[in-house]
Amino acid sequence: MSSDCLIEVGTEELPPRALQSLAQNFAALMRKALSDNDLAPAAVEVFATPRRLGMLLRDTPTRQADQVIEKRGPALTAAFDGDGNPSRAALGFAGSCGVEVDQLERRETDKGSWLYFRSTQAGKSLSELLPPLLTGALGDLPIPKRMRWGDRDDDFVRPVKWLLLMIDSEVVDAEIFGLRSGNLSYGHRFHAPQALEIPVARDYEDILLSQGLVIASFDKRRDKISHLVEQSAARLGGVAHIETGLLEEVTALVEYPVAVCGQFDAEFLALPVEVLVTTMQENQKYFALFDSDGGLLPHFIAIANIDSRKPEVVASGNERVIRPRFADAGFFFSQDQKQGLDLMRFRLDSVVFQEKLGSLGDKTARIIRLAKYIASLTGGDQDLVRRAADLCKADLMSDMVGEFPRLQGVMGRYYAQLQQEEQSVCDAIEQHYWPRHAGDHLPQGTIAQALALADRLDSLIGIFAIGEKPGGDKDPFALRRAALGVLRIIVENQLPLDLRDLCQVAADSYFNKIEAAAAIDEVIDYVFDRLRAYYQEQGIGFDIVDAVAYSRPGLLCDCDLRIRALHEFQSHEAAPALAAANKRIGNILKKQDAVADTVDQKLLQEAAEKQLYEQLLQLRGGVAQQFAQGHYLQGLEQLAELRPAVDLFFDEVMVMVDDDNLKNNRLALLEQLLHSFRLVADFSRIQS
Repeated sequence: MSSDCLIEVGTEELPPRALQSLAQNFAALMRKALSDNDLAPAAVEVFATPRRLGMLLRDTPTRQADQVIEKRGPALTAAFDGDGNPSRAALGFAGSCGVEVDQLERRETDKGSWLYFRSTQAGKSLSELLPPLLTGALGDLPIPKRMRWGDRDDDFVRPVKWLLLMIDSEVVDAEIFGLRSGNLSYGHRFHAPQALEIPVARDYEDILLSQGLVIASFDKRRDKISHLVEQSAARLGGVAHIETGLLEEVTALVEYPVAVCGQFDAEFLALPVEVLVTTMQENQKYFALFDSDGGLLPHFIAIANIDSRKPEVVASGNERVIRPRFADAGFFFSQDQKQGLDLMRFRLDSVVFQEKLGSLGDKTARIIRLAKYIASLTGGDQDLVRRAADLCKADLMSDMVGEFPRLQGVMGRYYAQLQQEEQSVCDAIEQHYWPRHAGDHLPQGTIAQALALADRLDSLIGIFAIGEKPGGDKDPFALRRAALGVLRIIVENQLPLDLRDLCQVAADSYFNKIEAAAAIDEVIDYVFDRLRAYYQEQGIGFDIVDAVAYSRPGLLCDCDLRIRALHEFQSHEAAPALAAANKRIGNILKKQDAVADTVDQKLLQEAAEKQLYEQLLQLRGGVAQQFAQGHYLQGLEQLAELRPAVDLFFDEVMVMVDDDNLKNNRLALLEQLLHSFRLVADFSRIQS
C-alpha cells in the first residue's frame, strides 16, 4: 500500500537567496532517507515560501517489506560432540540469536553441513520511521549559520513556528524543535494569518492558495511573477528586463505576488543605463522596462506581497524610494568624472590586491607586461594595449563601483569614453572582465582579449605560487572561473597561443618577488582539469578529453581541434579496434627499458610484420602532413587503413621471441605505430 505524505516546517522569514536551495536539499535528503529505508516515494513535490519549507511525497509505501534474516552458525561437526550434545560453539550461536539449539536449522550445502538461524523481521511503518528521518534531514541541511531561539538548544536557519506532518488524512505524531506535529498550516501573514486545517495531504496546495492566499510552489510562484511583469510591461508599452537572479530572489520574498507599476523622472535617463538598472535591481528589487529599440523607459515594476486596496499609494511609496537612490547615483557619477581615470589609476598603488602579491597597482603593471606580450603574438596595437591595461582596473577606485561592485569595467568604459580614449581602449576596459559567468559572451578584439588573458593568468600564477589554490567550496579569487575563461578565450577565438609560454611570462612578471615559476606546471594542470567540464557540456566524453590532454599540448586551440576530431572519429568502424590495439601496444612497450627508434627492414621475417611496416611507411608522411596542418580527422581516417594490417600482425606475429634482435625490431615497429597515433592522442585512454 502507498499513501501521500505531507511535511511542512513553518518558520520566520527565510533568507531569500538560500530559499530554493534549502527546499531542494531538504527534499533530496528526505527522499534519500526514505529510499534507504525501502520507502521511496514515486514523486516529490517541493514547496518553498518565505515562511515555510515543505514537500508532498507522492505514493509513498506505508510499511517496509518484511525481511528474512539468515545467519550461518558452526559446522555440525563442531556443533555437537560424539553423544549428540551441543558444543559451546552451538550454545553460543543459539544464544546470540536468542533461541535454543533445537530451534536452529540443520542445512546441507556444497561446503558441508551447518547450523542455520532463520527468522522474519517485520517491516516498520512509515508513521514510525518518519519522525526520526525528518529530524535527521533537518539536521543535515547545509546551513552556513544556524540560529537558536527561546530557551532550547535546537538550532535551524530561522526560528520554527509550526510543524505539519501527515500521511493522507492522519497526523503523524512527532515532536521536533519543541513543537508537536499537527494538521494545521498558516496562510498569508497579512491576508489570511489564521490557522488552516489540512484534512487530506494531497489538498494542501489548493487549500493554501484558496483559503490562505499562498502560492506554495516556488516554480509556480516564479512563473506567475514572470507573467505579471510581462503583462504589466505590455500595458506600459515596453518590454521587461527579467534577470534570472532577480526573478529568483523576488520569488523568494513573496507568498502571493502582486505587480505594482511605478515611474521616475525622465531626467535620470541621462545616467548610464547600467547604473539605473543596477540601482533598481539591487537596491529595490524592481524590474526595469525597455522600449522596442532597447532604450530604457522611465518606468519600473515592483512585486508586492500584499494586494492593497489602494495600489496607487503603494506605487507612490516605491517611487519616493527610488528617487533618492537615483540622485545618489547621479552624484557618484558626477564626482567620478571630476577625478578621471588617471587619478583613479594612481590610487591603485595604495590598495592591496593580495598581501603577498602587492597592490592593485602592482597587478596593473604585471597585466601591462603580459598583455603587451600577448598582443605582440595576436597582432594587437602595443600602444593601445598599454593604455587599456594601465586603466583597466582604475574604476575600482570610483564611487560608483564602490557602491555597485558589479559595475566594474562598465563604469571604466563610460569614464574612458568621457575622457575621449580610443574606442578599442574603452571596450577593452569593460570586456577584460568577460566572460563573467558560464555561457557569458567573450571579449572582442585583440586588445580586450590580451587584457582578459593577462588578468586571469596573473591571478592564477600568483595565487598558486603563494599556496592559496582553491579547495572544496573555497575560491575567493574565482580561479575556477578564471581558468575556464582562459580556455574559452583561447579556444573559441582559435588564438595561436602557447599556454606554457604565457604562464612563463606571467611568472617572470613577478621578478622573483615570489617563487612564481614553481607554480607553472600546477596552473597548467589546473587549466587542463577544466577541460573535462567544458567539453562535457558539448557532449564530448571525459575519455576523449583525457586522451588528448594527457601530454598537455601547449596550444589550446590545437588541443581543441584534436578533441573534436577524435570525438568524430569515435564513430568510425575502425576506432574500437585501433583503440584496443593501442592499449595492447602500450602495455607491451611500458614493460621495456628502452626501444630502438628505427626499424631494420632486413630483420622483418613474417609476412604480417612486413605488410604492417610497408603500409605504415607509405602512410606516415601523408598522415604527419595532415596533422601538421590541423587536419586531424583526415589523418586519423588514413591511419584507420592500417587496421587490417594491425589485426593480422597480432594474429600471426609473436613479439616477445627469444631472439633479441627480432624482438627489439618488432618492438621498434610497434613504437613507430604508437607514435603515429600519439601525434593526436593516447588512444589507450579511450574507454568506449
